[in-house]
Amino acid sequence: MERAGTPMFITGTREEGMPIVWVNEAFTRETGYAFDEVVGRSPDMLMHLLSEPRGADGLRASVDAGLEVTHTVRSFRRDGTPVWSQLSLAPLGDADGRITHWVGVTADVSEHLERYAAQVASFELERRERVGLDLIARSSDLLNDLEYPFALREICEHLEGVIVGWAGFYLNDDGLRFAEGVDVATPPSGRGTRHGRHMPAGPAIKHTAQTDALGDAITAQDASAEAPAGYDDHRDAVQELLDGTVDGPVHLDLTRSYPQWSASGWIARDVRHRLGVLSGFPDVVSVHAIPGRRRVLGLLVTSPVVTGLAPVDAEHDQEAAAQAAAREASTATVLQVIARRAGVAIDNVRLYAREHRLAETLQRAMLPEQADVTGLDVWTYYAPNSEHAQVGGDWYDVLQITPDVVGLVIGDVVGHDVEAAAAMGQLRSVVRSYAYELTTPGPVLERVDQLVEGMRIPRSASLVYASLVRTVALLPDDVATDDPSGTPTGAAPDSQDTSGSGDDLHPERWAIEYTRAGHLPPLLLRGGEVTQLNDAGGALIGFGSTKRATAREELLPGDVLLFYTDGLIERRDRALRVGLDALVDASAAITAIDAAGIGEELLSRLADAPEDDVALVVLRIPDPATDAHATALSPRSRRWLLPSEAASIGRARHAVLRTCQAWDLGDSANAELVVSELVANGVLHGWGHIALRLFDTGDGLRVEVEDSNPAPPVTTDGHPNRMGGFGMQIVERLADWGWRPAGSGKLVWARLRPSPLGKPDGIDATRDTDDTDAPEGTDR
Repeated sequence: MERAGTPMFITGTREEGMPIVWVNEAFTRETGYAFDEVVGRSPDMLMHLLSEPRGADGLRASVDAGLEVTHTVRSFRRDGTPVWSQLSLAPLGDADGRITHWVGVTADVSEHLERYAAQVASFELERRERVGLDLIARSSDLLNDLEYPFALREICEHLEGVIVGWAGFYLNDDGLRFAEGVDVATPPSGRGTRHGRHMPAGPAIKHTAQTDALGDAITAQDASAEAPAGYDDHRDAVQELLDGTVDGPVHLDLTRSYPQWSASGWIARDVRHRLGVLSGFPDVVSVHAIPGRRRVLGLLVTSPVVTGLAPVDAEHDQEAAAQAAAREASTATVLQVIARRAGVAIDNVRLYAREHRLAETLQRAMLPEQADVTGLDVWTYYAPNSEHAQVGGDWYDVLQITPDVVGLVIGDVVGHDVEAAAAMGQLRSVVRSYAYELTTPGPVLERVDQLVEGMRIPRSASLVYASLVRTVALLPDDVATDDPSGTPTGAAPDSQDTSGSGDDLHPERWAIEYTRAGHLPPLLLRGGEVTQLNDAGGALIGFGSTKRATAREELLPGDVLLFYTDGLIERRDRALRVGLDALVDASAAITAIDAAGIGEELLSRLADAPEDDVALVVLRIPDPATDAHATALSPRSRRWLLPSEAASIGRARHAVLRTCQAWDLGDSANAELVVSELVANGVLHGWGHIALRLFDTGDGLRVEVEDSNPAPPVTTDGHPNRMGGFGMQIVERLADWGWRPAGSGKLVWARLRPSPLGKPDGIDATRDTDDTDAPEGTDR
């Protein structure tokens, strides 16, 4: 045993205190302790030399039980060098079985354990990297669909319990706010310091609002000049992170006090509120910036995983400290990558929303508008193909050129993109200009051809330009009459003065002059018969090398003109001629007596699944002699697209009065009031075009008004300084109403309640329908 190459030693019994009685030369070489320095020493010396505290407990238990034990321990040489040893202790007994000595053998296994530890560390590193990559991949998938309202919340759920204890996103939009998702319609701007605007609710937050002398809340800017007393005076690290002056991450101490309106103070209060339900409340959280392209858009706040173990002592356990630092660095890298990807995704949404708003503004400006025409019943409709942009190449115009001349244009530019819309805008302006300068349609298109050829518009286009001329039928002495009253044969009777200002002896008549540039023929509906106005055809705009012809047709009261684009009739599974025949058949079966009803019937039969942009103009010559007694069997729904201007209020009132007359509905004055107030709200507080829809539900008239402002309408709230909102009080007295989001704006609906008196008590429902001013006192 003395010459053995393996370190060995012998101790006494447990009852004697296990003194070391012998060691061999290998033991002294391995430990650095001489024979005299070890022999006779207490077992505490042995335990100190051979084992770290965790290993010592196991050794003592085995020795107390008198059992042979083999244990891997971490011991220290005389010079303090650590070494991993495999220690084996075996009891030696006498003939009676009583233990007299313990024999110990040690073997240096440091190299083996170091290789094993390196292997384990490699596996752990690979596992962390796989977990990190999986988290990044899952987060990226969620960030690809930010329309999902809880995308950010699910990212936090993936992180929690894996690499962090808790995680939360905070977006900066005029102040920080906790976010579970991104509102793609109004993404965060990344600007603002009014962090106190979004206070978390709950008993964990104790906040007393500060107000000024007028009772209004003090904003962050007002309170930033003076921080509340009792707070530590130090820099706002979170605000510096938002401003981009530091890169981060920032470690925020939740136990400290911060100025009330500071970003650090608000984040600390909100995190304490949200982590109050968790066990092992952390003292420090990490704050990572969510960077956009030009500014920081928000923050990702995380707390460490709570393990329940004692913190690592870096001074005595350097290896464990190094592993903990590696884990923290890996976690920080994953969080930084996720924060950057979130920033890019949110910034893309923000940029797309801005470009979308710009495109919508351009497209909205190009949408067709209808002039208010006196003496004619005009209804217009335009719908772009939903698979393409919000506006395409189709357009129409109804122009009041002179009191007795009405111009009508309908055209179609090839394509559905923004370039087609731009070409449409150019052509529309050119046609408008020459329509006001010239009267006859043929010369108008000749001038358009000349200008378009020089403008080099890259898209070809077709159109129909028509002018409706009001004439007066004189009664010469030699005109034969059919009755004693002297009304000429074929002339309109005296009651057919559609303007209401004609002379009994000079009834008004209308005639249409038109020319076509490669466009589908307009239709003339008269007494159940349909005539295609095929004359005056010609080449597409810009290709007219010959003189443009002009055709003329006399119109009678009750006549209907249809102008349309190919999107109304064109389908992939049938020829265009077949679609035109279907339009003719549908037009012949129309039973409506107003332009809006005729348009609704055509759309319900032909435009259920359009494959192209659809533009439709219905123009009807009123016939007062028969309109009041006719019974309409058309669908009980109407729609109008009105520009956001004051004149649309009066136009909407005229539309609802005509509809109530066509449907034989009572309480038309109440309906006029409700429509007037809702449309006025859209004009005053919305933007873009306003969609007006009417439905006869059987239980009352339903009115829908849609605009592009997402803010809901409100009535007066009793605040002494508030002005407006009285219009909605009128609506409340006359109808049940509500609202819902619609597209990028809102839709306000109202269903009129039947009134036994025909009008509400205390409300004058007989206002002048020609008054186009906005109702006084309407507000959101």
